[in-house]
Amino acid sequence: MTYEASAVVRTGVLDGGSVRGLATGTTLEYLLATGSLEEAGADAWRSPAEVRELAEVRVLAPLRRPPSVRDGLCFLDHLRGCYRALGRDTDLPEVWSRSPAFYFANADAIVGPYDDVPISPGSTMFDLELEVGAVIGRGGRDLHPDRAEEHIVGFTLYNDWTARDHQVVDMAQGIGMAKSKDGAITLGPTLVTADELEPFRRDGRLELTASVNGVELTRGELARMDWTFGELLAYVSRGADLTPGAVIGSGTVPGGCLLEHVDTPDPGDFTGWLQPGDVVSLAGTGLGETRQVVTPAAAAIPLRSVAARSGT
Repeated sequence: MTYEASAVVRTGVLDGGSVRGLATGTTLEYLLATGSLEEAGADAWRSPAEVRELAEVRVLAPLRRPPSVRDGLCFLDHLRGCYRALGRDTDLPEVWSRSPAFYFANADAIVGPYDDVPISPGSTMFDLELEVGAVIGRGGRDLHPDRAEEHIVGFTLYNDWTARDHQVVDMAQGIGMAKSKDGAITLGPTLVTADELEPFRRDGRLELTASVNGVELTRGELARMDWTFGELLAYVSRGADLTPGAVIGSGTVPGGCLLEHVDTPDPGDFTGWLQPGDVVSLAGTGLGETRQVVTPAAAAIPLRSVAARSGT
């Protein structure tokens, strides 16, 4: 995990209600890039630089600036749920069965598991998304789907905050996700190593939940991914390098966003979009829990249109 105490940021190992910290300047990004995570973990247990009570520290995102972030769409029922809420045909085009979709996300927008999250400027349709992020430990290229998961060092909860009204513009422009996904990505509270999480995944007991103001929005299982992490990583690495520390999102657990719960013909009339003061929590078996307060948006500085500048 990554935490701040006495104005110093450290990487450490969570030990129940306490944190065993490594030397100042040791980041999780560095440990992954140098292949020294396991050794550092042993050092934290054997001879920590400090030991603090968890309640005394500020928990940050485990990876504050990963080298890259990609977000997949591996739960196809999430897409069907969005289509259903929007009154669209839920029979997905055949292209969705050929390969897992993904897009590049904003690695500079990472926030911690208990940080406040402002609504994206200009948005009135702000949403959450319940996901799991896989973190690459060993780099690779052209990975085989049967062995690609061997490159995952661990997992973390991932909230893909989304401005749905901005997404309408992104989709109309047709070159991919942009301002709709630019505001914030939550990672945390810790990086849970693959071996620690494996018993829950193997037994199908990795349950994921999202709630708003204490009311459960959805409950699902990681095992219900249509595209596995191995298949997603194989596709992502096809002709491309995956580097240590890269984060790959699972895509949204079905029902794990407000868009799937829209109950009005015009999504803009839906009263459930996130508002300042709302408290959003994600939780996962073995992964912990996030808890974040939504805050007001900054004012959106207007732009002149190209048409206005040309006088048309």
